[in-house]
Amino acid sequence: MKINSSHHLTKTTPLTEELAVKALAALAHGHRLRVFRALVVAGPTGLTPGMLSAQLDVAASALSFHLKELAYSSMVSIEHQGRNLIYRANFEQMNTLLAYLTEHCCAGEPCEVTDDDAICTTC
Repeated sequence: MKINSSHHLTKTTPLTEELAVKALAALAHGHRLRVFRALVVAGPTGLTPGMLSAQLDVAASALSFHLKELAYSSMVSIEHQGRNLIYRANFEQMNTLLAYLTEHCCAGEPCEVTDDDAICTTC
């Protein structure tokens, strides 16, 4: 079961300024940024709160608060697997946020990206 609600960022919700601010605010804390980066490294397998707590040396109570904030912004997803919760980075949301932040990087024109480095050569 994935936890999500109608006020979270979703596949069908276009990224608005309000939702971008919510996502950025969730990442604008050292512990939450470290958690998100650890989940990015873990990939689709995800991590349990216990694994994250041990890996990042963050108290379980503090970690719970930070995971809640990341889930609220939809930067992470939560799945129940038996008695465990598995947290995963929401790569689609991360990419949507990055696209929102850079959508006008070339003065509204399409970016010139080479296949070799996937970096805009105009900016």
